Amino acid sequence: MNKVLLGLLLGAVLGAIDGGTAWFTPSVRSMMVGIIVGSTIKGLIAGVAAGVFARKVNSVLLGILFGLAVGFVLAFVVAYMQHGYYFEIILPGSIVGLIVGYATQKFGASPTPASATR
Repeated sequence: MNKVLLGLLLGAVLGAIDGGTAWFTPSVRSMMVGIIVGSTIKGLIAGVAAGVFARKVNSVLLGILFGLAVGFVLAFVVAYMQHGYYFEIILPGSIVGLIVGYATQKFGASPTPASATR
């Protein structure tokens, strides 16, 4: 599976799981559907970004750091818009980015160059 597609799928799944962790915060249980949808979109964005980065740079460490940074920034923006719950939003969002960054570098297939035909 290519790196971008792997990042997209893994980001969506982990993003949904990230959103599901909101269940452990009782005051936001009434907003679970919106939180899961938003976290899934956040995971998709992080996954695609990590996949594109993994196509350009072939380094597991840099992929992990990039995924962590993207996950952190996206989660921080969401937490800032909510005016609270920083730890509860940023920690799982950063972990999603970290995992997706690692997976795209380690398990994603690099594109094969097209053969020249004459």
